[in-house]
Amino acid sequence: MKVIIDLIEDIRESINNNERYSITAMLLKEDTLNPKNLIYAGEASVSSFYVDEISKELIFNVDTKEKALEIGELVKHLLIMEMEKMMYEVKLSVSDAHAPKALVGFGFNATDAKYALFIMA
Repeated sequence: MKVIIDLIEDIRESINNNERYSITAMLLKEDTLNPKNLIYAGEASVSSFYVDEISKELIFNVDTKEKALEIGELVKHLLIMEMEKMMYEVKLSVSDAHAPKALVGFGFNATDAKYALFIMA
């Protein structure tokens, strides 16, 4: 389980809060030949986010028709959150038909200026 404070720390440490990085969702799945390995299964731009006060979650939304969310837009909202909200779980919603999925990790691609949120298939 990843929480907001984990996300903030990783963004600061891995990309130094670089505002121009876009946020992307990366889908991973287990390698059927070697379950210890993970395989890249797809990618989509994250376009928005919201805080669900009832479930105590920060939910990122994927929408390929919208402009990708940039780190600068995200960080300015996260850094002003109350401390108790820093422990809200971070999840990713890929569609209205599926429940939001918990993140399994973060990463970045410096060449393409993308910050990735990883989920499992």
